[in-house]
Amino acid sequence: MASLQEEMGKSVFLETFGDSPINRVLDFLIVFDKFDYSMADIAEKAGVGYSTLKILIHELVKKKLLAQTRVSGKSKMYRLNKDNLLVKRFVDFYWSITNEAVGKERLKVVVSR
Repeated sequence: MASLQEEMGKSVFLETFGDSPINRVLDFLIVFDKFDYSMADIAEKAGVGYSTLKILIHELVKKKLLAQTRVSGKSKMYRLNKDNLLVKRFVDFYWSITNEAVGKERLKVVVSR
């Protein structure tokens, strides 16, 4: 099954800062921030190996960048910790570089007409 990144193409963030497992996880959790996700869902949708994600999740929770929201059956559910000021600033940064890239693309279209 294809990851969301493969289906949608690389984000501006991944193109700019590199297509690493941690960047893929952060990219997915920022874009799809309305829900919480199990590790299996994050691994699949971000295109990251489950064993790699286990290590990343542990580190992200330890640094309080990710929060466990609840337990559903046997699965722990996670989302970005938006109460963390660093996460808030990172999300703002993510969307500012995305918006800047979109603005540049719009300008190219207008100029080329």
